[in-house]
Amino acid sequence: MSTSSLDASAINNLSDKEKEELRQFVNTQTQRTRVQAQTHNLTELCWKKCVTSPVKSNTLEKTEEACMSNCVERFLDLNILTAKLLSNMQQQH
Repeated sequence: MSTSSLDASAINNLSDKEKEELRQFVNTQTQRTRVQAQTHNLTELCWKKCVTSPVKSNTLEKTEEACMSNCVERFLDLNILTAKLLSNMQQQH
């Protein structure tokens, strides 16, 4: 078996503790991938919205910088609100 692949028989040979550690590792990597994808999407969305002229130096215009900051803040606010609403819904059931 190569180190880059893990087949079902190898997983079945793991102890319960090792299986749980593997599940936690996979969950962590999945969450990391989601965060990276979300960050990429946020960057692309805010960039398209806020940077409307060619970048001429290594800094953004003041208006672009303010727009980017506001865009990110609104996105984070929305994510926090969504998490709270989902948490409240989960607690009600």
